[in-house]
Amino acid sequence: MRTNVDWRVSLGLIGIVLRWLAVPLSFPILVAIYYAEPVLPFLVPILVSLGAGEALARLGNGGRLGPREAFLMVAVTWFVVPLVGAIPFVLAGTGSVAHPVNALFESMSGVTTTGATVLVEFEIHDRSIMMWRQISQWLGGLGILVLATAILSQLGVGGAQLMETETQTRDVNKLTPRIAKTARLLGELYVGLTLLLVAVLYGLHLVGMAPNMGLYNAIAHPLTAVSTSGFSPEPDSIAAFSPAVQWVITLFMILGATNFVLIYFALQGDRRRLIDSEEFRFYIGLLAALSAMTAILLVLDDSYGGSMEQTVRYAVFNTVSMMTTTGYANADFDLWEAGAKHVLLTCMFIGGMAGSTTCSIKTLRWLVVIKGFRRDLFTAIHPEAIRPVRLSGTVVDEETISDIYAFTLVNLLLFAAATVFVVVDGARVGLEISEFDAMGAAGATFFNIGPGFGIAGPFGTYEGFPTTTKLLMIVLMWVGRIEIVPVLVLFTRGFWRS
Repeated sequence: MRTNVDWRVSLGLIGIVLRWLAVPLSFPILVAIYYAEPVLPFLVPILVSLGAGEALARLGNGGRLGPREAFLMVAVTWFVVPLVGAIPFVLAGTGSVAHPVNALFESMSGVTTTGATVLVEFEIHDRSIMMWRQISQWLGGLGILVLATAILSQLGVGGAQLMETETQTRDVNKLTPRIAKTARLLGELYVGLTLLLVAVLYGLHLVGMAPNMGLYNAIAHPLTAVSTSGFSPEPDSIAAFSPAVQWVITLFMILGATNFVLIYFALQGDRRRLIDSEEFRFYIGLLAALSAMTAILLVLDDSYGGSMEQTVRYAVFNTVSMMTTTGYANADFDLWEAGAKHVLLTCMFIGGMAGSTTCSIKTLRWLVVIKGFRRDLFTAIHPEAIRPVRLSGTVVDEETISDIYAFTLVNLLLFAAATVFVVVDGARVGLEISEFDAMGAAGATFFNIGPGFGIAGPFGTYEGFPTTTKLLMIVLMWVGRIEIVPVLVLFTRGFWRS
C-alpha cells in the first residue's frame, strides 16, 4: 500500500532518540556500583537502546521531516522509550513492578511524568532501581519541554498557537535564530533549576532543617519536582520531610508549571513579559483561589483538627501538586471531607501553563474557553456586535478558538469514557470502586497527575486494579502526555493516504 508518510524519516529520528537513551540509563549504574547493587538491569537496556537505535537510525533516508512524519515520530517515541525503560524493573525481579505489565505501567508513568505507581513495598527495591524511576521522570519532563519547542509547536499542538501571544515573541520557536539553540537554552534552564533545588534541599539538610533529606533524596526529589512528575523513593512522599522542605518544593512545583520561555526572559531581566502575561496572572490567581478554598474547607471540617500553619501548608501544597500535575502529597488527602477532595479533583482538569513541563488541559486553553464563552453570551444578547477574543491585548483567531473548544471537549469525553471503563472493569473482577474514585483514577492517569482517591490515593497504589484497566491506563498516560492529537491522527485514513 502506498503511503504519503515518509516513515523512514520518523524511524531514523526514533533511532537517534534511542541511542541517546543509553546516557540516562548509565547514571543508575553509578548508583548501583556505589551501593554494591547489580548493574545487569541497566546494562541490558543500554545494549537494547544502542542496538535498536543504530538499526532504526540506518533506516532513515535523510528525507525531510514534514508534519506527518513528525506526528508519527512523536507518538512512537513516547511509547518506545517507556518500553525500554521497563526493562530494568523486569530484570531486577523484585516486587510487584517485576511483572511485565506493571513494569510498563511504572515506566510509562515515569516517562510521561504521571507519577502513578504500582509499587507496594518501597523498601525492598534497590536504590539504583528507585533512582531510575526518578531519572525517567526528569527525562520525560526535559523531553516534553524540548519537544514542545522543536516539534509540537510546529504542529499546533501543546497550546503553541497562543504561546507567542503570551510570551510576546514574534515566533515562540525563535528565542534565538535557530530552533535547536532555543531548545538547548530551555534545556539548560531546566537543568539549572534542578541543580538549584538539589543545592537548596541538601543545604537544608546540612543546617539541620531537613533531617531525612540526605544526599540521595536531595538528588532524587529535584528530578521529579522541576519536571512536575511526582515519583518519590519514600512511601510517604513529601510527608516524610520537614515543613521547610515542603514549602521549598511547593515553590519549585509552581516554577516547573510556569512557561519556561517567560522564566527565561525574566532571568534575562525582562520581567515585564511575565507580569504582562494574562495566562500567568490567571495561573497564579487560580492557585491562590483554589488553595484558599481548600484551606477553608479543612478549617470547617470538624474531624480535621490541624494547626493553622499545618492547614495552610497542606492546602497549598496539595492544591499546587494536583493543579501542576506533579502528584506529590504531604498528607493523606483521601481522608479529607468531600468538599476538599472535590476541589483537588477539579485541579486535575486545569494543569499549568503552556510551554512548561506540566500536563492536563492547561491554563492557556481554559482562559480562552472562558473568554470565548463570555463573548458568546455577549453576542447572544447583541447578535450584530463584533467582539473578538483577546489574550494579553492580542486578538485570538477564530480557528484557534475552535481548535481549543474541540481539544477540551475531546479530553472530557475520553475522560468520561475511561471512568466508565474503570468502574465496569473493576466490577467484572469484584473490585469495588466508587464512581468518584474511578473518576480520580481515570483523571490521574489521563491528565498525568499520579495519585487519585481510594486505593489509588496519595499513599496508595494502582497495583490492585485489573490488568485490563492497567493496560488502558498505560494508553491513557501515553495519549494524555502528548496531548491526544499525535496519537489519534495516526488512526485516520487521510493521514496515511491523502
